[in-house]
Amino acid sequence: MPALPPPCTPRPSRRSLVLAILGAAAGLPAVRAQSDAPDLWPRALPVPGGVVQLPLGAAATRPVAHLRQGQEDVPLLVLGDASAWTAVVGIALTAAPGTAYITVQTAGSGTRRLPYTVGPKQYQEQHLRVPPHTVDLSPEDLARHTRERQHQVLVMNTFSEVPAGSAGQSLRMQVPVPGRRSSSFGLRRVFNGKPRNPHTGMDIAAPLGESVVAPLPARVIDTGEYFFNGGTVWLDHGQGLLSLMCHLSAIDVQVGDTLQTGQHLGAVGATGRATGPHLHWGVQLNRTMVDPALFVPA
Repeated sequence: MPALPPPCTPRPSRRSLVLAILGAAAGLPAVRAQSDAPDLWPRALPVPGGVVQLPLGAAATRPVAHLRQGQEDVPLLVLGDASAWTAVVGIALTAAPGTAYITVQTAGSGTRRLPYTVGPKQYQEQHLRVPPHTVDLSPEDLARHTRERQHQVLVMNTFSEVPAGSAGQSLRMQVPVPGRRSSSFGLRRVFNGKPRNPHTGMDIAAPLGESVVAPLPARVIDTGEYFFNGGTVWLDHGQGLLSLMCHLSAIDVQVGDTLQTGQHLGAVGATGRATGPHLHWGVQLNRTMVDPALFVPA
């Protein structure tokens, strides 16, 4: 992180300092903040599938924060500057309402626990008809899905130590493709009358072949053709903030590519388990899928 200016220099705003260090995640040049730029943070919604912002106070260096998930301490996204740091925490859809905690390590101050409250949230149910073989899997398809899932878990565990958001104006994201939201995050999904996992992304109905773009500056960390997700691209925005694009008809990037906000990465399709052409867009924070709607302007 760049050194703070000397006392005799007029100090930049907190926002300018944050943006000045958001350049390394995708290896892209920094962009000067505009006074009318949108807020840096995603909208706070402390419910399952939501996001909570936890002030960590002042510190000379960025604190290290973790959230206990299962048997692991998962690193968290921390933004700010020496005057004030904030942990941005994704809340799992399976989280129970009540008090939860993160742990914070600050140089010279040891480790402390910081509580937050998870409120209740009831998501609606959605019934869909899809090809039967995508619900009741054959032994061959089940074996394929198991192999793919193991690989995807490794991808989802990606954590870049550099600041999140890279060279973007803020952590507010650009919608990857124009279109109607055909399915929202968190819906309890029933395929062919059989309950399955909740919907962990936002579906955007768009014409076949429509260009899909990066919602923030990013590094491509995975591409592939998967059983349920079809044509897929994973993007790393830094510090555990990832984007997932599914059902693509074309993938026009490779692992290791760096993208600017709005840069083309593929095309809308109906590959994998899909009822028609659309983009499934997922956002992951600290290995937890959260509502993408919280990251776009209201």
